[in-house]
Formats: sequence, structure tokens, C-alpha cells
Amino acid sequence: MSKAILRFVRLSPTKARLVAREVQGMNAELALASLEFMPNKAAKIISKVIASAVANGGYEPEEVVITSCRVDKGPVLKRFRPRARGRASRIEKPTSHIYVEVAQKKDS
Repeated sequence: MSKAILRFVRLSPTKARLVAREVQGMNAELALASLEFMPNKAAKIISKVIASAVANGGYEPEEVVITSCRVDKGPVLKRFRPRARGRASRIEKPTSHIYVEVAQKKDS
């Protein structure tokens, strides 16, 4: 089993979790191929983390399965935007932490 972690990504965790749920339990090669054609920003980032997890273990993508793909909430960058009548509204820019674990397939 090998893992890869990408922290403090400027990406909303809720949007990243949609993609992470799709690839969990998939073959790494199939997951990388399907993520390549997804239009989401999260798909490109998660595919890089999966490729890193596969490389960290010294495996080939076709011989491993994604056992866990988890997205946690990171710190939120708080910004302010000026509004009418001298007021200001808060803008929150969320970050996420992405964790991917891959393990070799069990031949059954």
C-alpha cells in the first residue's frame, strides 16, 4: 500500500468530494483515464495525486486499486469585497486536503 497527500489546494472540498467518490475503489489506470475527460478542476488535481500515489509505491497503474480517496477541509482564506453605502461583504476562499491510498489488487 502506498499513499499521497496534497494539502492546501485552492479548491472547495464539497466540489472535490464529488470527484473523489467517483474514483474510490476503481482500478488506478481506469480512474486516471476517466478523470482525464471530466471537465472539473478537481478531476485534474485528483488525477495527479493518484499518479503520485502509484509512483510512490513503485507500481504500475494497471496493477493497483484505489482503496481510499478522501478530501478534507483545509483553512479558509477570508477576503472582503467593497459594497454599496460603505459596507463590505465577506468572501470565503476554501482550501482542501486530498488523501489517496492505493494497494495492489488481490488475485481471486
